[in-house]
Amino acid sequence: MTEMLPLTSENLEPCIELYMNVFNSEPWNESWTYETAKERLADLLNTPRFLGFLFHVDHNPVGFIAGNSKVSYQGLTFYLAELCVNNQLQGKGYGSKMLHSLEDELQKRGIKSLYLLTANDGLAEAFYRKNDYVVNEHRIVMKKSL
Repeated sequence: MTEMLPLTSENLEPCIELYMNVFNSEPWNESWTYETAKERLADLLNTPRFLGFLFHVDHNPVGFIAGNSKVSYQGLTFYLAELCVNNQLQGKGYGSKMLHSLEDELQKRGIKSLYLLTANDGLAEAFYRKNDYVVNEHRIVMKKSL
């Protein structure tokens, strides 16, 4: 049985562990420490209009999804900052279930759209496309190294 709990500072600990395990592994191969992952997720938790959920199956953390609403000229839109599913459970539908649960909650709150950033041509892009997300042809991501 899947349980969806609001993500709070009280249940952030399993999210930190999930975050490190997932993003330090293939295909991301990042270098998150406990301290940096904790700071990133705590910062997100303290963002204005934050909304996030921790998912459990049989009292075991499966993953979490989180972001924050932002005002646009069309009303509120939601920025999906993090979606993280336990490495051993990826590909079993949990990510899609988490995404759809978030979408349902956003609709209840009157939020009409959401957006996210992800790596192109990888498993993450394929996952979002499978869940009916499309590339926004009106926006590009730009960066500058300092």
